[in-house]
Amino acid sequence: MDNVPPAAHSGIHVRPTLRKQCWGFVIGSACFAIGSAPVLAGLLGTSRANAFFFVGAWFFTAAGLIQLLRSGPMTTETGGEPLLRAEWLSAAVQSVGTVLFNVSTAAALQAYDVTEERHFVWRPDAAGSVAFLISGVLALRVYQEAARTWAPRGRDGWAVWVNLVGCIAFGISAAGAFITASGAEASDFWANAGTFVGALCFLISALLSLPRRDRSATAAG
Repeated sequence: MDNVPPAAHSGIHVRPTLRKQCWGFVIGSACFAIGSAPVLAGLLGTSRANAFFFVGAWFFTAAGLIQLLRSGPMTTETGGEPLLRAEWLSAAVQSVGTVLFNVSTAAALQAYDVTEERHFVWRPDAAGSVAFLISGVLALRVYQEAARTWAPRGRDGWAVWVNLVGCIAFGISAAGAFITASGAEASDFWANAGTFVGALCFLISALLSLPRRDRSATAAG
């Protein structure tokens, strides 16, 4: 083993690139869209739809982690005082939200009664939606601070705004999915519609954020 070059001990490295981040969100969003699509959801049934949500949540988590790694240092110094960077905080809060979706989607696969759904599915799902909403607002603030002006043709601006709409839609979905005392969802329509619209928004936002080469290949395909 002493004769093995140092590089052989370095292991496998995965570079956290924007391309990987975007495709992670694209696949995760597609899974959520399929699981909540008006016609497909009925054909798939609850168990298969929940399976799509479960898989999609893991892609969200992977993409969120990449975004956090790419967001730079946690703090910056202004006047000698360390300040928390909004870009890092947005990515960190989003990552927390993705983990909470991992919890809720995993619990949904095994929830058999109303009590389990309320405590082990809805609560982390609602908390994840709140985390996404906070992250979306912070991301918009970061963009506005960097851009200073609204650029109608800029893909980055559209990506941030569409992402925020998706976060709001997920919040509406969580509100509609609340399990009432009678054992029914507060609004089955808004629970599914919010998830579907939010997933489409995240999908569009991720495609808008793709590096130019990937966007061209996607459009050609």
